[in-house]
Amino acid sequence: MLSLYEAAHIRIHGEDVLEEALNFTTTNLTSMTSSPSLSRSPLGRQIQHSLEQPIHKGVPRVEARRYISLYQENDATWSDTVRTLAKLDFKLVQTFHRQELSDLSRWWKDLDFAKELPFARDKLVECYFWAVGAYFEPTYSVARVFLSKVITLTTIIDDTFDVYGMQEELLLFTDAIQRWDASSIDQLLGQTYKLLYRVILRVYQEMKEMMNKEGCSYQLDYAKEAMKDLVRAYFVEAKWDHEGYVPKLEEYLSNGLVSSACYMIPTTCLVGMGKIMSKEAFEWLRGVPKPLRASSMIGRLMNDVVSHKFEQMRGDVASAVECYMKEYGASELEACDEINKMVEEAWNDVNEECFTRNTEISRPLLMRLVNLTRMLHVIYKHEDSFTHSKTRLKENVALLFVDPVDP
Repeated sequence: MLSLYEAAHIRIHGEDVLEEALNFTTTNLTSMTSSPSLSRSPLGRQIQHSLEQPIHKGVPRVEARRYISLYQENDATWSDTVRTLAKLDFKLVQTFHRQELSDLSRWWKDLDFAKELPFARDKLVECYFWAVGAYFEPTYSVARVFLSKVITLTTIIDDTFDVYGMQEELLLFTDAIQRWDASSIDQLLGQTYKLLYRVILRVYQEMKEMMNKEGCSYQLDYAKEAMKDLVRAYFVEAKWDHEGYVPKLEEYLSNGLVSSACYMIPTTCLVGMGKIMSKEAFEWLRGVPKPLRASSMIGRLMNDVVSHKFEQMRGDVASAVECYMKEYGASELEACDEINKMVEEAWNDVNEECFTRNTEISRPLLMRLVNLTRMLHVIYKHEDSFTHSKTRLKENVALLFVDPVDP
């Protein structure tokens, strides 16, 4: 029954039997966990975890770490050789990740943003965790470090638009990003914008020099365009907020899917993965194919459902929840229910497009989309655990980078 429950999460549109199977297995597995004898057993703990976090929607490396601990309690299902190999693999990769995170920490400390930009969130570890969720393999080290830096800078840009900048300052900063030229720094108002702009240009330029050596400099061009799109979307939201404008849901999503960074991050994710990520691959993403839009829909909507109250308290632009409530005259509960249905439909799109249809698209590219969608699900399932990371996200970070695997 547990296997059927897990399989039902990989359903696509029209698979009504799997939809029924999910409802049936969820109900019965939940009932089974009330048995004291089962709940204390390894199988019972596995069921409880799966009900909370299905494998398909989990971060692969986190789920692997959990299963090492789970299965070693059940010697009948796992040989000593396999257990030893799994632990050795995890220890070696964990050591590699710790070194990357140490290097990134030095980079972050040298920037001294905590002093220079005190309004911005310090989220380096969370950003690195996001990158590891996209690809944990050592072979993608260059790409992962670059992605971590970009997500970290994106968090600061987001905070600049949300809680720091004035309209005139933000307009000039947005225009400077579109120009992407060091000479544009003179038009920026204040040292905050100049410092941030310099760092952005430097990070991308350093990566481009590395890609030049591999004959992949075109990858940075697409990454820059994705960042330009993101900053423009941030400015649109800042303008809406300034005017007190609440758009209709479709208009909101047209901009909101971009401002969620769920277009920018997958594009940036491919930079440094080698020539397997050709111009054609980047062009495919640039066209916002169905799986990318679906993944972005999941991230945007799940984020809005769990964070809209907090964001409204601090005066942010209206979320999908407020837009839906105003457009359809719905209550908050009704709006959230409908939005959650949209999220499930988007998951069906991701499954269908990435596992059954896009055979002409490289598997490494499709799996990046799948893994980033999983990361969005984990981060925004119960709360905005990226912003409020001292709860559920902290446990996942500890599993990957802090806690040793038992000998």
